[in-house]
Amino acid sequence: MDYINAFWVGGLICALVQILLEKTKMMPGRVMVLLVCSGAVLSFIGVYEPFVEFAGAGASVPLLGFGNVLMKGVKEAVDEQGFMGLFSGGFKAGATGTAAALIFGYLASLIFNPKMKK
Repeated sequence: MDYINAFWVGGLICALVQILLEKTKMMPGRVMVLLVCSGAVLSFIGVYEPFVEFAGAGASVPLLGFGNVLMKGVKEAVDEQGFMGLFSGGFKAGATGTAAALIFGYLASLIFNPKMKK
């Protein structure tokens, strides 16, 4: 049942984002920022963690989940370091995922020979 919940929740998130892209004039970059900020706000309110427990990877893998990770990192760093944790917590929490995306993207570019769009 965990796989089914992850599938339909992740699919619903993707479908809603696709509708947002099609029906508004928002550029993809702005929609991505909106998703990360929404995940951080939902995490701050305390709504996102029960959502992740229900949906698993369907809620933690999309950009909403990245906002949740950043917010959790900031919260932990503020608890440990005080005010200075605001500046370092998000970087520490998101470093692994960001580094993996850069490394795997670079490796994929070596394998598949990307070309610029015309």
